[in-house]
Amino acid sequence: MEATASPDRAVEERFDAVEAAIAAGTPIGRSGFWPLVATIKADPALVEAYADRAGRIDAAAFRANVRPIVPVAVGNLAMLGVLLGGVVALVLAAATDGWFSGLCLLAAAGTWALGVHAPTHWLVGRAMGMRFIGYFVGGPPPPRPGLKTDYATYLRVPARRRAWFHASGAIATKIAPFLVLAIAPLVDAPGWAVLAVAVVAIFQIVTDVVFSTKTSDWKKFSREMAFARDAG
Repeated sequence: MEATASPDRAVEERFDAVEAAIAAGTPIGRSGFWPLVATIKADPALVEAYADRAGRIDAAAFRANVRPIVPVAVGNLAMLGVLLGGVVALVLAAATDGWFSGLCLLAAAGTWALGVHAPTHWLVGRAMGMRFIGYFVGGPPPPRPGLKTDYATYLRVPARRRAWFHASGAIATKIAPFLVLAIAPLVDAPGWAVLAVAVVAIFQIVTDVVFSTKTSDWKKFSREMAFARDAG
């Protein structure tokens, strides 16, 4: 009777096949890498044994296919600049009136929603022990700044925490326009601008429900919560 391979041996062989496929030009998404990652996530012993190898494969594929990659510190500074731009917009909204004040209020909502997303992921991820490779521009349309995790450190974080890491950026982005709405009475912006910010805030929630649950942060949240439930 032929002996069956041990689970570790089977995982080794799958990793070898993935790396061979990628070396032959197969995109990582069609190489079998992600089903293999799902297998690893289901077993803490496999995470400990193979997180570094999975991280190396993921990082190599990312660096080979994404340009430019901005250092994390530079990206965080750029996002801080965007957030400060929102503060400047609110000051201008308070110092002016009419249509220009309204546009400044809208600009504040947009810049805060854009600028808070990736830094929130960074802060939450670092608190959980994750590290990051760099900033890039991508994601589901429209293109926006993204932050690439070091996948080895990501895998070593428990699944429930990984889920909330994904949710954190989405939550921060949705809160940002509501903060501007809370400040709007202090800057005496025109009513149409306040209404427009409210529409933006609601629109973001609707797009999360319709799209993000299928393609972005909330999809990843659901995926990692499923792993957490399976782990008991």
